[in-house]
Amino acid sequence: MRFPVILILLCFALAGIVLGALNASTVGIDLAVVQLHLPLGAALLSALALGWVGGGLTAWLGTHARRKSRRPAAPAEA
Repeated sequence: MRFPVILILLCFALAGIVLGALNASTVGIDLAVVQLHLPLGAALLSALALGWVGGGLTAWLGTHARRKSRRPAAPAEA
């Protein structure tokens, strides 16, 4: 099980390196309080990573809330 996971991670790392190498021109990103000048590949990979983390957090919080609402209420002690 460990070998396929390592192989998949290496493929993604290689794809990231190729993406960064093919998109080496810089792009300006204005965030209202700071302006960044990043290579296009780094900006694309950052957007991908932020979307992945945001989607994972949303899914985790959604399933956590759904599980919590399905639990039976604890009986009140007198």
